[in-house]
Amino acid sequence: MAATRLAASAPTPAAPRPETVSRPIKPLPAHLVENAATTVKAPFDPAIHVDFMPPKAVVMMKDIGLEGHGISPVAASEPFRLFTDDAVRQFRAEIFSKPVLDNCQVSSNLAPNMIRAYAADYGPFAYSVWHHPKVLDIISNVAGVDLTVAMDIDVAHINVSVNDEEVCIAEKNTATGTGTKTAAATATATQTPAFAWHYDSYPFVVVTMLSDCTDMKGGETVLRTASGETMKVRGPSMGTAVVLQGRYIEHQALKAWGGRERVSMVTSFRPKSPFLKDETVLAGLRGITDLSLLYHQYAEYRFQVLETRFGQKRRQLLESFRHADADARKFDLQGIRSFLDEQRQYMEDMLKELVPYPY
Repeated sequence: MAATRLAASAPTPAAPRPETVSRPIKPLPAHLVENAATTVKAPFDPAIHVDFMPPKAVVMMKDIGLEGHGISPVAASEPFRLFTDDAVRQFRAEIFSKPVLDNCQVSSNLAPNMIRAYAADYGPFAYSVWHHPKVLDIISNVAGVDLTVAMDIDVAHINVSVNDEEVCIAEKNTATGTGTKTAAATATATQTPAFAWHYDSYPFVVVTMLSDCTDMKGGETVLRTASGETMKVRGPSMGTAVVLQGRYIEHQALKAWGGRERVSMVTSFRPKSPFLKDETVLAGLRGITDLSLLYHQYAEYRFQVLETRFGQKRRQLLESFRHADADARKFDLQGIRSFLDEQRQYMEDMLKELVPYPY
């Protein structure tokens, strides 16, 4: 089966500035590290750490006017329970460990404090979670298409937002309406975006909440429909996840108010089948990832896809040539030319992404 392409390519995500990786200016509060250090680390066990409850609702691509776009009819899920509280503690124990903070913290104009590309070297629990067949089956079933981890650098990307205690109290009062602000001001506050409108670099993402959201208000994901209208997906709670086909849907995350911290984990996925369309791009990743590592992992998986496609086509050629029927043995010239044209486009897409180093 040949890869299928849209008539028009998916939009290009916003690129972070600058073009090279930079560290956060403001250090994370000590209490995050201290609290995480109290957790006794344990290996991932799905019987202990997975607590899956199917989403109560799923938004379909046709619901937002994008039927036929992307790789699945599913646009986004509502938050659904995926992990136990113990699993959340294990994630946080790795995230806020000294080796991870020393080596994997990055910053950009789009997000001031991120932790990424840590799981393969410093996060065995997170790495095991997102590569485990049970977890992949759950995510694939919710997404409506078989998925696999896109690249190891984007296993468990972490976004961290922290308020100081005084700001936290003020925001909590604003969110609950107990402060001095008017109801209109409160409503405006909870509509403030934490991340601007954007498209993702990968076909699908899974966003998992790793903070206690008991006192939080807001935090919803907003989808823009094909007509320009907006649709909200309710905010998360600790241990829940949202599945989103973010490569093809313009979306933003609204700011959450009333909490001292907000730690979310984003793991990115591509289609498991090498014969499905894959419009993964690197524009949103270059300024926050070591380019040599990014290019290596991108090229390796794309070459693997090409290897599988050409291998299958070769086997089909051999099988047809050995067929007893003369008509069945005839070389499919048009079919082969079409196949090669699709692979050429796939490689040209790669060339567009593998831009020269900026230094």
